Amino acid sequence: MRLLRVATCNLNQWAMDFDSNLRNIKDSISKAKESGAIIRLGPELEITGYGCEDHFLELDTVNHSWECLKDILLGDWTDDILCSIGMPIIKGSERYNCQVLCLNRKILMIRPKLWLANDGNYRELRWFTAWKQKDQLVDFLLPDDVSEALSQKSVPFGYGYIQFIDTAVAAEVCEELFTPVPPHAELALNGVEVFMNASGSHHQLRKLDLRLRAFIGATHTRGGVYMYSNHQGCDGGRLYYDGCCCVVINGDVVAQGSQFSLKDVEVLVAQVDLDAVASLRGSISSFQEQASCKSKVSSVVVPYKLCQSFNLQMPPSIPRKIIYHSPEEEIAFGPGCWLWDYLRRSGASGFLLPLSGGADSSSVAAIVGCMCQLVVEEIANGDEQVKADAIRIGQYTDGQFPTDSKEFAKRIFYTVFMGSENSSEATKMRAKVLSDEIGSWHLDVCIDSVISALLSLFQTVTGKRPRYKVDGGSNSENLGLQNIQARIRMVLAFMFASLMPWVHNKPGFYLVLGSSNVDEGLRGYLTKYDCSSADINPIGSISKQDLRSFLKWAAIHLRYPSLAEIEAAPPTAELEPIRSNYSQLDEVDMGMTYEELSVYGRLRKIFRCGPVSMFQNLCYKWGEKLTPLEIAGKVKHFFKYYSINRHKMTVITPSYHAESYSPEDNRFDLRQFLYNARWPYQFRKIDQLVRECDGDKVSLVGQKGKEKEVTLDHGGGMGVIAAGSGDPKAGL
Repeated sequence: MRLLRVATCNLNQWAMDFDSNLRNIKDSISKAKESGAIIRLGPELEITGYGCEDHFLELDTVNHSWECLKDILLGDWTDDILCSIGMPIIKGSERYNCQVLCLNRKILMIRPKLWLANDGNYRELRWFTAWKQKDQLVDFLLPDDVSEALSQKSVPFGYGYIQFIDTAVAAEVCEELFTPVPPHAELALNGVEVFMNASGSHHQLRKLDLRLRAFIGATHTRGGVYMYSNHQGCDGGRLYYDGCCCVVINGDVVAQGSQFSLKDVEVLVAQVDLDAVASLRGSISSFQEQASCKSKVSSVVVPYKLCQSFNLQMPPSIPRKIIYHSPEEEIAFGPGCWLWDYLRRSGASGFLLPLSGGADSSSVAAIVGCMCQLVVEEIANGDEQVKADAIRIGQYTDGQFPTDSKEFAKRIFYTVFMGSENSSEATKMRAKVLSDEIGSWHLDVCIDSVISALLSLFQTVTGKRPRYKVDGGSNSENLGLQNIQARIRMVLAFMFASLMPWVHNKPGFYLVLGSSNVDEGLRGYLTKYDCSSADINPIGSISKQDLRSFLKWAAIHLRYPSLAEIEAAPPTAELEPIRSNYSQLDEVDMGMTYEELSVYGRLRKIFRCGPVSMFQNLCYKWGEKLTPLEIAGKVKHFFKYYSINRHKMTVITPSYHAESYSPEDNRFDLRQFLYNARWPYQFRKIDQLVRECDGDKVSLVGQKGKEKEVTLDHGGGMGVIAAGSGDPKAGL
């Protein structure tokens, strides 16, 4: 037997925080060595943090990385353990995303990334160059200070593997695994048995299975040990890296780390038998035949032995059942951990949430409550870093620390119900009951006097006082009155966040939490600069349907029973007066259901559909219950309001990324915000398709009369678009 003990890890790195990142790297190496591991794998770009973005363009970032690597190599960290460490490196005029393979205080090889992630949330081609010279390893001259310190002038650089006495080891970096022809296929034919994948992979609902299937598939038919390391936590942006480091051998998962955790360092160790890899490969005729005529990959020969022989004290790790979280658990734990990192690293003293008693803000409150539960649980498990952060943020003294989540929430979480004459007693009570269950410091504020003062000022200036539509007012009056309420709440939220700590003689400030969901952002069903404007938003990329499921789950599993009643209530903005014959409902206002919005969002973003291809796809999906004419109307209605309100995404609150059809304009969904909202060419094409489907010559154009043109003047001049954006919660 050739027994090999390997260690991989989840690290909670912070972009550009070289001190804490270096400390975590050293801690992980120490834990790996203590466990007897001979290989230690860390995540991609672990020295800098993955999310440095344009900081990668600064020479300082590269120079500091070399300084940190030198610090590691001058100590005993790499003694008798092969360490793969991620950092940016400049070679000549090009900057590369690299894995540096080190052993016994020397650099054995530098492996630049071959294929860069450049879609969705990733922009690696903005900062790095892909390594294209696959036919050879080249000499790389180390920086002078590193060269002198290590007594090593140069190192092999490029695509290749390391041949030890008893096995061969290679790196495969993140995106490379998911390419059509991944490097591990060719490397396996060249005899590589251990693959080390350093990754910077973010959380997305229901995504983990795709990742694990890729690891399993990489070794199922060609054999091998696949090690995977990842970042875990918020390293400074919208993404939460969801860990789940693991070790797979011959298609079996033998070790799996946590997906969501408050730990800064988690090391996973596995014992593997490399003879099992050789045995599997030798039993597959096609593998033997392809290996016999393989393209040769360059290697670095290192006369060092990694494996041990048969030892009863070192049994190989056995296959284990893969652990998956439900989407409801992902919504609780992912944003909960993200909020904790944001809180402890921002210098804030807590969170403030405008809590309306509706599904969205209640979901955010529940996530904060979950965060408090995780903190208390982690402290009880002995995590000293979480304990120290909680003591500092919660301002505990005399050796005290959080032991009860509700008590901790009272210290770091304010909730505010800002009711108006249009608010119902039911939502007011729901907010109060939920705040009691979570433990937040709750405020009940009536904003009618502030609204009245603004209307009186307006009346003094113009001589007119607006009325709601149900009281005979126009659409413009109705929208204006709703937006006053919404925007006043934003102003008051930030005022309370700044001053409530002062009221309670506490230092610092509170972060304002937003609570608009991904579907509202897609449709534009929110008021610009209302409570959708906040410091951060943990649910901004989560669909309404998923949030409803989360509320039902959280009512039981987080022990907040009032969430069940909140989930059952029909969604309403409560911005218009309630009358016996009228009650404002979100889906009625929007002219579409939240379920339909999720479908539109996925077709628009994930499947890259314009209006015409969306219509065609929906004819197949909805054809049994709707006519082509009805589907055409729905598609046009969606694209009209999507384009009218797209500008709101340019100022959307930075949101936790969780859904692949998120419309946020800041990083993920890069589309213009000035549209011809009539979509004349596309809608005309849809009309033609409807006539072909139905044999109907009725034109949909102009059915309700020609729409007026208006100029948006609330955003510094937004250009000419179609009228009709004046739906509730859609204020410009």
